[in-house]
Formats: sequence, C-alpha cells, structure tokens
Amino acid sequence: MAEPLLAASVETPSGKDRGDENFPVGSFLIRRDLRAHVHAFYRFARNADDIADNPNLAAAEKVRRLDRMEATLDGAPGDQSPAAAAMRESLKATGIAVQHCRDILHAFRLDATKLRYADWSDLMEYCRYSAAPVGRQLLDLHGESRAAWTPSDALCGALQVLNHLQDCAGDRRALDRVYLPLEDMEICGARIADLASPRASPGLRRVIDRLLDRTGVLIAEARQLPGLVSSPGLRRECAVIVNLAERLARRLRDGDPLARRVKLTRGDFVAALCVGLWRGR
Repeated sequence: MAEPLLAASVETPSGKDRGDENFPVGSFLIRRDLRAHVHAFYRFARNADDIADNPNLAAAEKVRRLDRMEATLDGAPGDQSPAAAAMRESLKATGIAVQHCRDILHAFRLDATKLRYADWSDLMEYCRYSAAPVGRQLLDLHGESRAAWTPSDALCGALQVLNHLQDCAGDRRALDRVYLPLEDMEICGARIADLASPRASPGLRRVIDRLLDRTGVLIAEARQLPGLVSSPGLRRECAVIVNLAERLARRLRDGDPLARRVKLTRGDFVAALCVGLWRGR
C-alpha cells in the first residue's frame, strides 16, 4: 500500500510567541551573534509544543507530525516543517549536538500519549525532557561548562512545574491532561474532578502548596546557576529568570489558578530585571 501523502506542513502554530512566556527568550542580555540561534530553538520547541497541544489532532497524528520534525532535523526536506529546517541549519552553524532537540520531541510525544503522572519522580522525569534541554541548549551555545547543567535543570524544572500549576485547569479542560501527581492528589484528598471547579478545593489547595514546596527546593538549587556561568550576559539573564521563578512561586502561593490565571505582571519583569542585573554582575 502506498504511503499516504503528507500535508504541506505538519506544524500547527497556535499564535503564541516569546512574549507569552514567563521568562525572557533571547533578550538583549544574550550575545547578539547568538540571539538568532536562541530564537530558532524557541521556534522549534514552540511549534512542537503546538502540535502536542492541538485538541483537533489524534494522538497518533501528533506523534506522526513530531516524527516528521525529527526527520527534518536529520536531513529530510524541510518544506513540511520550516521550524525544524531552520533548527537544522542553526545546529550546523553552531556545531551544537542535536540531542537537546530530540529530547524536546520526546517530551512532546509524551504529551500526545500520556495524560497522568504517578508521582513527583514521574513528573521530574518528564521535565528532564520537556524543560532541561532548553537550559542545556542555551549553556552549550555559550560554551559553558557542564557543571552548570545541574542548577540549570533545577531552574527549568521549577519553571515547568510553575507553568503546570498556572494551567492546571485549562490543561484538564482542553486536553484531559493532568500534571499534578496522582500520589499527591490522593495524599491531599483531592480529585481530578476538582480541576473543573471555579476555585480550588481545600484538597487541591494542599496539592498546589505541596508542589510549590518542592519547587522551592528546585529554585534554591537554581540560585547557584549564575555563579557557574562565565558569559556576562547569560549570567545576568539566568539571575533574572531565577528571580522571575521566585516571584511566580509567590504569586501562585497567594493566588488561586482555578479562579483566575495567576501570572507575572509587568512590574514583576521590571523588578526581576533590576534584581537580576545586580545579582548577575
């Protein structure tokens, strides 16, 4: 049987861009000659994420499209995935290994097929692929030591969990996807159905606080990151992002992500920039 024709493009852009993130992406603090490569990686990850989060695609179709993105990285024609084609050229220009991109695609295949996480370790294993490669890619672009990977992984994992808490109701509603570990839900007396309520139940509030406690441990480890980074601009950007994570954790501690979206304000970004520039000097 002949293989079915592929669509003109496997990408399904959601319209989200760098301005929708909780952290700066390739900001003015990053070396000018590296910004385009940071943006290429972000665009690659964003388009893969949009495929995994598309509610109109079946899981098998999402995986097929993500596989096509990986094939493009490996040299397949790039017309069906412009973001992967641009990422391939970026990797050639910088000499960075493709593994971080493969790890990101692995995470989004999980998003397409896995709807629940058993415990904190299970969630951290997901973050190893969904979040840690972002920091590792940035560090490798700057030629930084792998000694910085551990606190970078902690920072990226913290940001990922904070994002899961921000979007816990929407993820359940749109995709039946729940990142809150089932073990914590059971311990705290919360149910999946609680995510459909207009405000957090006492049990769900306990789950959120429990995850914020663990995220606080990750952020504490992440504070070591700026001191391990040699590049002045990247060191300052890392310090800014650590402060943004601290601020978002506090907002989630005080807010209810079911009642309204808890997010950083413009004032948070300005204050984090000032604090980050000082800490990263």
